[in-house]
Amino acid sequence: MEYGCDKYTYSLVENWAKLPEGESLVDVVGISIDEEDRVYAFGRSRRPLIVFDRDGNEMDSWGEGLFKRPHGSCMTPEGHIWLADDDSHAVFMFTKKGELLMTLGNVGQKSDTGHRNGLDIFEKLSSITRAAEPFNLPTGVAISSTGDIFVSDGYGNARVHRFSPEGELILSWGEPGAGKGQFRLPHNIWIDKQDRVWIPDRENHRVQIFDTEGTFLDEWIDLWRPTHVYMDKDEIVYISELSRRISIFTIEGELLSRWGNESHSLDDPLFVGPHVICVDSRGDLYVGEVATTFGKVDRGARTIQKFKLLDKK
Repeated sequence: MEYGCDKYTYSLVENWAKLPEGESLVDVVGISIDEEDRVYAFGRSRRPLIVFDRDGNEMDSWGEGLFKRPHGSCMTPEGHIWLADDDSHAVFMFTKKGELLMTLGNVGQKSDTGHRNGLDIFEKLSSITRAAEPFNLPTGVAISSTGDIFVSDGYGNARVHRFSPEGELILSWGEPGAGKGQFRLPHNIWIDKQDRVWIPDRENHRVQIFDTEGTFLDEWIDLWRPTHVYMDKDEIVYISELSRRISIFTIEGELLSRWGNESHSLDDPLFVGPHVICVDSRGDLYVGEVATTFGKVDRGARTIQKFKLLDKK
């Protein structure tokens, strides 16, 4: 079966991720891809960080016992990997082999925003009455061209924080709400070639765009619960949406391709809860899902799916 349209048409690679028999990925919340197209899947299984080659063969794993609840990841130009652990209220930088290089945040200590655990996500978010310092359940990390570190601080806060390359806090912006520069769950973060900061503002159903000083520039609203923004080398924009679809745009916001569960039955959906999207050097696309947390279903190795780009020239 084909998905998408025109230049952005894909086929699903069945049974891509190859795991030991009986093992599950549970939730895949972050995907990073290195210069050799190795896929670093960050998730909530017993082995939090699993490395695959482009054919889905396992190459390495690490991270057992290091994280409370993984949430987001990014790869630096130097080949280091940043990982956000929301329940630890911290983000960490590792080598690709799992050596810890830097920690941001007071591990296990959350800032005071009024946030409390409620019965559902909306009650939790509505309990955030004020913005605060780092961190309260951070969600994602991105690096600017100058090496500054930007963190979306999302489930228990409503802020974006900017740090120096050495880890010193430079500035923060954002507050709870639905206005420009306000957030209802800044769910992850991406920085483009112009150093614009893209934030999927999930429960406001939009992506907000800022400069590195936190000045609001624009917003995209043709989205439903966006979870992650990724851009390829040509600055094509890929967005995963918790509404069980993915969307592909030009950087100017023109929709190029979009698909979800339209051609699938409820018993065997294509997507359960897309959380992260990434593209390799050949244009093949990877989607990681929070199948267990959001969908209440264990999809095993299918929690990460690969879509091969088809030649439609």
